[in-house]
Amino acid sequence: ERPLDGVRTAVRRLGLEYPVVQDNDYGIWRAFGNRYWPAAWLIDRGGRIVYRHEGEGGEAELAAAIEAALAGTP
Repeated sequence: ERPLDGVRTAVRRLGLEYPVVQDNDYGIWRAFGNRYWPAAWLIDRGGRIVYRHEGEGGEAELAAAIEAALAGTP
């Protein structure tokens, strides 16, 4: 979604309470070397990438990576 108002509306409608990034100029996309959409990146509190998945699927692996990150295990 490119228009900021559309993003704000969706965030409110979905009740999201976490930060949502809008990357209209693809600066973040390029900085991470992203090549595919969708892509999931899990970054820990120390700023380290602890999980990366590009393309469809991977939900179970992402959930496991989130659980591991919350538990403080690699």
